[in-house]
Amino acid sequence: MPTQSTPPLRPPGLGLLLAEARSVLELNASLLLAPVLMQAPKGDGHPVLVLPGLLASDLSTALLRRFLKRLGYHSFAWGLGRNVGGVYAMRAKLDERLRRIHDLTGRKVSLVGWSLGGVYARDLALHRPELVRSVITLGSPFARDLTATNGRWVYERLSGESLDNVAAADLQALAGALPVPTTSIYSRGDGIVNWRTSVLQPSATAENIEVCLASHIGLTVNAAVLWAVADRLAQPEGSFQPFGRGGPFAIAYAPAAQAK
Repeated sequence: MPTQSTPPLRPPGLGLLLAEARSVLELNASLLLAPVLMQAPKGDGHPVLVLPGLLASDLSTALLRRFLKRLGYHSFAWGLGRNVGGVYAMRAKLDERLRRIHDLTGRKVSLVGWSLGGVYARDLALHRPELVRSVITLGSPFARDLTATNGRWVYERLSGESLDNVAAADLQALAGALPVPTTSIYSRGDGIVNWRTSVLQPSATAENIEVCLASHIGLTVNAAVLWAVADRLAQPEGSFQPFGRGGPFAIAYAPAAQAK
């Protein structure tokens, strides 16, 4: 689904796809670096809903949610089993989940979505901005050509929703500015999603953070990603400052100019 002004994008090649196996190394490194990670910025303990990627369940985000809980956040799993896709099909269920968390805590909810979960998060923020505090996406394909992923056929087969039939207005909205502070974290080494589909238009309340060498599967366990997520969530409600690209994992973050 490329736009008329941009050429179509291709899914990542076989080499990058096979290299996704390095996610095991990313997980092991984060476990070894746990004492360092626990020095990450701490926020005000507001609720955070974490949404998994296609074919994944809450197990895939367990380490991320545990990390956020240790930092003092009220971390919530999505609680809807395995993610078999369907942005339109899941909209009502996720709206209900968001409302329940908001009613339970009495506070706006930050959304952290991995891959397809990030598309859900952006869709939620567009439809329920009064309930959402901020959105952080991890390797999520929401811009330019949404078909440029190696998971397209799985999504369409399981969800019954064809990417070619997504309404043009919805495509523009997903790729456009959100009414809440927004961060897109991605890697050019992503073997599942073409990284260009994860790049948002920077603004006073929106930014991109490129994590060098991270895999797609490893985005929920990569130490540099975890630190960046913690830093973004620690911002006071109603304020936004660009990510400083500092801290113990500074070497992993590409300069802001490169992330455009």
